[in-house]
Amino acid sequence: MDTRLLDILVCPICKSPLHYDKKAQELICNADKLAYPIRDGIPIMWADQARELNSPAAPAATPEA
Repeated sequence: MDTRLLDILVCPICKSPLHYDKKAQELICNADKLAYPIRDGIPIMWADQARELNSPAAPAATPEA
């Protein structure tokens, strides 16, 4: 992710600075508790595409007997 781009990107909802999570390939807004995905190097800054940070994790799949 280009650091110059990170310097100018803000949360589209609250205009707060974003934190880059390299491992998850997401831009994090701590104020709104949202994570915006980065797909093919392009930040997807639509609120309806953001993941809530405090949402429960998906349940693990159980092996069938």
